[in-house]
Amino acid sequence: MVLRREPTARQMRLGVELRRLREAAGFTTVEAAALLGVNRVQISQIETGAAGVSEQRIRRLASHYACSDAEFIAALTVMATDRTQGWWEEYRGHLPTSFLDLAELDHHATFLREVAILYVPGLLQTEDYARAVFSSRVPELAPEELELRVSHRMRRQRLTRPYEVVIHESALRIRVSDRAASRAQLIQLAKLSEADHITVRVIPFDLDGFARAASAMTYAGGPVPKLDTVVRDVPHGSAFIDSEAQLAAFRTRFRKVEAVSLTPEQSRDFINRLAKEL
Repeated sequence: MVLRREPTARQMRLGVELRRLREAAGFTTVEAAALLGVNRVQISQIETGAAGVSEQRIRRLASHYACSDAEFIAALTVMATDRTQGWWEEYRGHLPTSFLDLAELDHHATFLREVAILYVPGLLQTEDYARAVFSSRVPELAPEELELRVSHRMRRQRLTRPYEVVIHESALRIRVSDRAASRAQLIQLAKLSEADHITVRVIPFDLDGFARAASAMTYAGGPVPKLDTVVRDVPHGSAFIDSEAQLAAFRTRFRKVEAVSLTPEQSRDFINRLAKEL
């Protein structure tokens, strides 16, 4: 069994789900290993994403674990057997793995939802805006690394899956660069909001009772709800959240934030009005 030196977030998620199935069934790693004719170390390697697992073995384990959710098991087998070498692999060894994991998550998501409080979402940023955001990093990035991050962000934007985003007015007004760059960002945002697969909503400053400033997140839909993922920014990258209880909580958060936002039409008018003020 060839071990992976650096499992991707997707590979680790598969292992996590197999561990959850095992624990729900009350099996130890020793008992699970006996089912496959391997040792407990190999089960641990599979459950941490360090080693791959075949479709046949996933189905055998699921059967012994008494998991009858055929759609969920089918989704796990796709995760296990998918050999996609996406464009993000070009950046491996050049950018932190969290960048690659985000791009892979985008690629496999069935839909994306985002709440942005301080910055325009990366998937909607202009090149100048993205460069300004990355330039603010402390310590400063070397020029070549800065450009790698900008190019990676621009390539992530080539998505056609449904994308719903709620942006607070603060993100629209904060000038990460100069006035011209801010105006260009707002104009592009208004233009992108007209795309069939993109829905943009704005939360204005004058909304009463908005206490959800900590609700910033990206919610990526999986092939089944159990495989949804929430991404939140942390000081040194991104945190991937996947427990069912937390996913349910973030679904509720998004609905509550969306419910108090302007309609897409009102939001587009709002953005255009801000652009004209600059």
